Amino acid sequence: MKKIVVLLTLAIIAASCASSKELDALKAKHEQTKDELLAVKTNLTKCLVEKERFEEKSSFLQGTVDDLRKDKENTLQQVGDLTVLTKGANDNIKETLAQLSKKDKYINRIRAAASKKDSLNLVVAFHLKKELQQGIDDEDIEVNVEKTVVFISISDKLLFKSGSYTITDKASKVLEKVATVVNGQPEMDVMIEGHTDDTPISSNSSLKDNWDLSVKRSTAIVRELQNNYGVAPQRLIAAGRSSYIPLVANDSPENKSKNRRTKIIVMPRLNQFFNLLDQKVE
Repeated sequence: MKKIVVLLTLAIIAASCASSKELDALKAKHEQTKDELLAVKTNLTKCLVEKERFEEKSSFLQGTVDDLRKDKENTLQQVGDLTVLTKGANDNIKETLAQLSKKDKYINRIRAAASKKDSLNLVVAFHLKKELQQGIDDEDIEVNVEKTVVFISISDKLLFKSGSYTITDKASKVLEKVATVVNGQPEMDVMIEGHTDDTPISSNSSLKDNWDLSVKRSTAIVRELQNNYGVAPQRLIAAGRSSYIPLVANDSPENKSKNRRTKIIVMPRLNQFFNLLDQKVE
């Protein structure tokens, strides 16, 4: 009996010891779990804080992206507008340059033509002077070049008798030399211009007045150049100026003699100049 009691006591004591160990183990496990739970809560809190910060940053970045996108769209629009404006400006500039180029070509062509006429007239004047000086070197003959026109001024005492429009033999020699040069320049016209002094025509004369005398003298020279020296009639122009464009005052016999003169004007044809102006610029 005592043995049984002892065994039971030992069993109870053993069981009690075992339960105490398990309890201690459970307590330790509980404390560990609490620590782990606290660590999890701490980590969760950190995660929530980080999440909130991330969302704030994300919202800020999204706003920045939206602003950048709008700026890009505005920039592209401005670039597009600028491209349109630049293209229009370039087109205008190109058109302006093209027009200027055409005008430059036109102006250069006119300058070239004018230079050609100037050179041509200088050549005509040179040959006239050379021809007239060979055998006839007279102070009553004057050759000048003014504004692309050659002027040959011949005193009427060399060409005509006083009050007459009949050409003298000496005048024929002068006109022959003039015709030689004129025929060498077939593209130029020749105008004969008669001038008188202011002395009235005698009532016994067949001439009406100084207008009549100046014109008849110019037509006499035109006929001489055409009929005797082969100058084409379509190149000839007869004109009379009477006494209204004197070189000097008609106040002395010497001055009256200077004013009685005939001008032979060798000049470029006006229709050639007008045709040049009418040409389209390419």
